[in-house]
Amino acid sequence: MRLGKYIMIASLLPFTCMAQEYAVPVSEANEPMMAGKYEPTWESLAKYEVPDWFRDAKFGIWAHWGPQCVEGSGDWMARSLYIEGSPEYKHHVENYGHPSEFGFKDILPLFKAEKWDPDYLVGLYKKIGARYFFALGNHHDNFDLWDSRYQEWNSKDIGPKKDILQGWADACKKHGMPFGVSLHADHAWSWYEPSRRYDRHGDKAGVPYDGRLTKADGKGKWWEGLDPQKFYAQDHPDSYGTWCDGMIHRQWAWGEGVAQPSVEYVSNFYDRTVDVINRYDPDLLYFDVTGVPFYPISDAGLKIATHFYNHNLATRKKDFSAVMFGKILTDVQKDALVWDVERGAPNMIAEEPWQTCTCIGGWHYKDEIYDKGWYKSAGQVIKMLADVVSKNGNLLLSIPLRADGTFDEKEEEIINGIGEWMSVNGEAIYSTRPWNIFGEGPIADSDIKLNAQGFNEGAYTKATSEEIRFTQTPKHLYAISLAWPEDGKVTVKSLAEGNPLHDKKIKSVELLGYGKVKFTRDAEGLKVKLPAGASRSVAPVLKIRK
Repeated sequence: MRLGKYIMIASLLPFTCMAQEYAVPVSEANEPMMAGKYEPTWESLAKYEVPDWFRDAKFGIWAHWGPQCVEGSGDWMARSLYIEGSPEYKHHVENYGHPSEFGFKDILPLFKAEKWDPDYLVGLYKKIGARYFFALGNHHDNFDLWDSRYQEWNSKDIGPKKDILQGWADACKKHGMPFGVSLHADHAWSWYEPSRRYDRHGDKAGVPYDGRLTKADGKGKWWEGLDPQKFYAQDHPDSYGTWCDGMIHRQWAWGEGVAQPSVEYVSNFYDRTVDVINRYDPDLLYFDVTGVPFYPISDAGLKIATHFYNHNLATRKKDFSAVMFGKILTDVQKDALVWDVERGAPNMIAEEPWQTCTCIGGWHYKDEIYDKGWYKSAGQVIKMLADVVSKNGNLLLSIPLRADGTFDEKEEEIINGIGEWMSVNGEAIYSTRPWNIFGEGPIADSDIKLNAQGFNEGAYTKATSEEIRFTQTPKHLYAISLAWPEDGKVTVKSLAEGNPLHDKKIKSVELLGYGKVKFTRDAEGLKVKLPAGASRSVAPVLKIRK
């Protein structure tokens, strides 16, 4: 726990007590919050302790997959197809139709998941070294990927006609993998605002897109009987700057002039989330939010966290396994949740366990990334994993799936490459803890800032063999070089003779995957000449007996 934590909490009590009034209080009429050890205040939730299984796991895989993969035009396409002139708009108009006549709702039936095999995928991810798995429950597109009780636009009734979450949950149970669900639909309220725009140029100038359609407009259509406003959620006033495409990023934390969501809307997201917790019993929950969903305008997110922790305690008894993530957290919030850093990392050892989420390509499958070879390589993923773990973090890696539920052959090569390295070097990752420092080298010594919720991973992609990252177990210290040195020589400066970071005698050094190697130690560092017969690893690991 963080020093001074309770002093900080005490200073926040006037703002976190249960008597706080929220602008949009959530209704528990449909799904009561479970009572128990935790209460819906930051003070109570800050008593949370991250379970050891998560600290030991280090590596998870995410299927960030849903109907936005149909067109192969990438993440946020369900919003961007309504932004006139954007690449997604042009692709949609050319291949599917104008958004006044064929909007994202009409893409849903085309999402079939016909080749999806969750048993095979989860089994493969476990084989290559993942220790937990995440499924997308819903995205900002507001489509529930399960047999949803509170959202009629769902995968059981439309598209695949399958309960996707149940398939993933069953596969995780079979393979003994902790199961996580990510839920993003809280932002559909403002995210979909472009769907009620219109073209400002061309033959259809002034013709409204389909974002304002109502249930009555569905007569004779495939979606007759469904209410588009339960999907697009656009029956509300404009947010400030609604025609400014980038305004949503400024308004992400429910400020800066965003239209205030209704109690009905907030409560619907709460109901859907609690429904997932109760029915699928996930070990992990992820939200793409600042803090918790709808905070600080509503208590919905705090009650979701409280229900999740109390439900997990009730169902797991002594084996508490709940992990819930949030972004851009205060110190107090980092005691209540696990901090998630999107596509990046702090350049320091974090006091509490944290996670970075990233992807080998785009968050939703994008044909252009495949065509132009823009995927991260297995080596880049491995180096990122080593860096993150050295800083007390975990890596959650998304492998984009096509709409049919499969990955492509380029992704398969990356997956296999990760598995090959992990099979040899996994002991330097799993169940380890940070050393006295996380690493050495030009990047380690740089002042690399986070950009909002992360977005600095590009600063770590050019690592050379000078970059060393450290992890440890009670008996061993691991020095991971982030590249194979061209001259075959590794020098670990932090282990120089007389360095107070490690003032004990070094008993032996082993190159994982090869065996013991000769070494010297002087004022410059621990020096090892990698054997010529050793396999050339993208990140060779020295195992040092303490």
